[in-house]
Amino acid sequence: MEIGVKKWVSRKVSGVVSRKVMPVCGKLCYLCPGFRSRSRQPVKRYKKILASIFPRSQDSEPNDRMIGKLCDYTSRNPARIPDITHYLEQKCFKELRNERLYLARVVPCIYGKLISSCKEQMPLLAPSSLLVVQTLLDQRQDEMRILGCLLLVDFLANQVDGAYMFSVEGIISRLCELGQDMRDDDRGLKLRSAALQALASMVQFMGDYSHVAMDFENIVSVIMENYRVVENPCEAESTLTQNQSTKEETLGASHNDPGYWSRVCLQNMAKLAKEATTVRHVIEPLFRYFDSSDCWSPESSIASSVLSEMQLYMDSSGQSSHLLLSITIKHLDHKSVAKRPLLQVSILKVANKLAQQVKLLASVHIISAIGDLVRHMRKCMQCAIEASEDNDSMPNSALHSALEACLLRLTKKVGDVGPILDMLAVVLENISPTATIAKATIASIYRTVRIAAASLPNSSYDKKVLPESLFQQLLLAMAHPDHETRIGSHRLLSATLFPLLKFPWSVFEPPVPLSVYDPKGTRLVALSAISSSSVVTEKIAENCSASNEKLETNKVLDEDCDNGSTARIEMQETKSMLLSSQQVGLLLSSIWIQALSEENKPENYEAMAHTFNLALRFSKTQDSSNLVRCFQLAFSLRSISLDPGVLLQASRKRSLYTMATAMLMFSAKASHLPQIIAFIKESTLGQSVDLHLSLIEDSILELSFVSSSTSTVIYGSEEDEVSALDFLSILRKDDKQLRDAVILQLVERLENFPEDILKEQMFQQFSPEESFLLMETAAHPCSPYTLKGSLSEEELVPSVVGDEDTLFGESFSQSDTRISESIHSNDVLSVTKLLESVKESAQEVANAPLLMNPISFDQMKDRCEALLLEKQQKLAALLSFNLDQDPLLEEKHMNEDPLNEVCCNTDSDSKDYLGEKENSLRCDSSSGSENSFRLPPSSPYDKFLKAAGW
Repeated sequence: MEIGVKKWVSRKVSGVVSRKVMPVCGKLCYLCPGFRSRSRQPVKRYKKILASIFPRSQDSEPNDRMIGKLCDYTSRNPARIPDITHYLEQKCFKELRNERLYLARVVPCIYGKLISSCKEQMPLLAPSSLLVVQTLLDQRQDEMRILGCLLLVDFLANQVDGAYMFSVEGIISRLCELGQDMRDDDRGLKLRSAALQALASMVQFMGDYSHVAMDFENIVSVIMENYRVVENPCEAESTLTQNQSTKEETLGASHNDPGYWSRVCLQNMAKLAKEATTVRHVIEPLFRYFDSSDCWSPESSIASSVLSEMQLYMDSSGQSSHLLLSITIKHLDHKSVAKRPLLQVSILKVANKLAQQVKLLASVHIISAIGDLVRHMRKCMQCAIEASEDNDSMPNSALHSALEACLLRLTKKVGDVGPILDMLAVVLENISPTATIAKATIASIYRTVRIAAASLPNSSYDKKVLPESLFQQLLLAMAHPDHETRIGSHRLLSATLFPLLKFPWSVFEPPVPLSVYDPKGTRLVALSAISSSSVVTEKIAENCSASNEKLETNKVLDEDCDNGSTARIEMQETKSMLLSSQQVGLLLSSIWIQALSEENKPENYEAMAHTFNLALRFSKTQDSSNLVRCFQLAFSLRSISLDPGVLLQASRKRSLYTMATAMLMFSAKASHLPQIIAFIKESTLGQSVDLHLSLIEDSILELSFVSSSTSTVIYGSEEDEVSALDFLSILRKDDKQLRDAVILQLVERLENFPEDILKEQMFQQFSPEESFLLMETAAHPCSPYTLKGSLSEEELVPSVVGDEDTLFGESFSQSDTRISESIHSNDVLSVTKLLESVKESAQEVANAPLLMNPISFDQMKDRCEALLLEKQQKLAALLSFNLDQDPLLEEKHMNEDPLNEVCCNTDSDSKDYLGEKENSLRCDSSSGSENSFRLPPSSPYDKFLKAAGW
């Protein structure tokens, strides 16, 4: 009895020691019976729990209560997790080898419960869980594959970080293979549904941690192969939201549908697209699949349905669906799409459908998408213009129609014309010097303005001034070398200021939007921005083979002209923008420079006259100074047209006189001076007739270009020159009586304007504003318009080239009074000299000494600001010096009759005037022309200004 008691006491003591004093020894010295009690035998305990979980027959179910005990035991004893997972792995492998599937299916069930209840012990459970998943997916039995997919779903749903992102990527390829099992029986549908469910969890896992797997394109292919088109994406979205409540519901028989899980994958893909970079990674594989599988076509409607669903998911999750629309339109430039017009049409139809669902917002992505559409429209316009010149067919008229339909939809979503005009200013800034491309650019912008006017409300235009950015680019486009591009810039200004205004040169255009396009309609829209109505009518007549088509075309054009007359009278009910007083002054200066070009044609004079009329009618404030300058400009142009010393062709002088006379009548009508209009009609209009320009004398005075089919005389021919000389010879050379009448009426009309200043300005020649010359010089240093300047004297317009310290004064000078001087008369540097100049400038920068002592940012900023101000002052002083009149010439003009002062200086006067300043302001012609094209040397200050955004 005593011996038994001693043994019992020794066991208790040893147990206490092993538990309290030496716990480590109980693990290491497991062979020592003195340091281990029977109650401290965990191996037997967890094995007993695991053994009680597995069923003893095929009809039995696993013991859920013992699984819960195992999870509780594992959470309290994490050190035993490796032993437990090792046991489960061996048990799974053994039962799979013996094909006892009723026991093997218990293992993934145990893993699923352990993963969900022991998240803190995930590093100990994850390797074994992924090994079991891979093993189950590699089995032949569909049941085991499905269990492997579901175990992976549980594993991904309980991750707290992205530590196992690259581990699960290795399983994607196997899941994609299972998702491509195209068996139509019940087992095949269940397997595909489980694989797609696992892929949906995989995509959601990627979205949670902003990672896109390498095999993402394979995931997209599997999703699209199992996708079924949804008629109403909104209903599909609500169904997904209602059915994704619990795991039991998602595992039910009602969701053994691969199409359902493919939509779940799309929803998770939309959540993955959180920013621009990830959106492109998600969308581009979709687009590649659409391109290769012909999913863009309306017949399949897969692309439309998929993108519409993703757009709704992105909106519901608070992301911008505008980016998705922008990327869809940018896909038109993809190399697999760019040379396929029919495919581009299908893409645009899908984009049009997406645009219907986006919210009304002038976002950056929508404006960028509109810019892309304008760029593609330019390509279509270029093809149309080239086809009209070569009398070829127009192959991509359907593409043009789709572009305009999508453009109309997007402009409605912007809701304001301001951002659209700013974007068009950027497009116009990059206009090409090539004639065809420049005309196509003008035509595309013109059509965009017309579409925006048709879709945007009147409040978007009401009492708004034309944006300065677009106005400056229009002024520069009016100086383009191609005369049709210059016409288009005037027409574009008219369409922007008053989109619904119908001038005689506003030809018939198809209504907006256009459902069906034909080649004739495409050419008509392309030519409407750059050619007169008569030219377009001739093109239509040439393309029409049957006489009834001609009659129908003429009928449509006549109806449009009648509607245009009504629109001209009822202007107050339509939308329009305004011009500021400064913009009116710059516009007058631009017309003055353009009117003196020897490359003008009747269409150019027609366009300038209408622009002049617009400046009068759409001025924001009735500035008296601008009104006086309008009269001054008209009188100066009339005087130049009658001056025999001006070396312009007689036909152009005749057109200039007709335009100036129309401008006088426009100014009188704007000033409410009907007596002046009657006086002009009586004194000038009845003297002779211009064969190419006619003044319409209706309720609104307009200058119209006479069709070449009506006028049998070719403009500028010998016969036309003789007729023009006869026209000019019988004109009255003395405008003093007309000027006095205008001054008398203006003095009564402008009470606050001094009479002496009015008389002085009215008898002086018009001179462009310095700000306009500065802008033209900065934009086009070698433009012939810039080199002309004022015609009242001989000007010296230098080429301002220099670094931060000096301004080189080598300049071009006109030695005679030729009105139109071509830029080709200047010597152009050869390629070798240009490269030498670049090399020399680079060496100057490389040899520049570096500052050893660093300068603070504020000091550097002050220096750069002072340097920039100094440059502006020097340039302004130089230009003002060129615009000043010589005192000797002023005295000479004062002594002469005021009516003759508008005439240009003769060659001898110019040479005498230039002789005094030739030594100081003018170098040798060869060296001057060479240095004027030399690149300016760079400097650290210029680099700093560029980096600072100046």
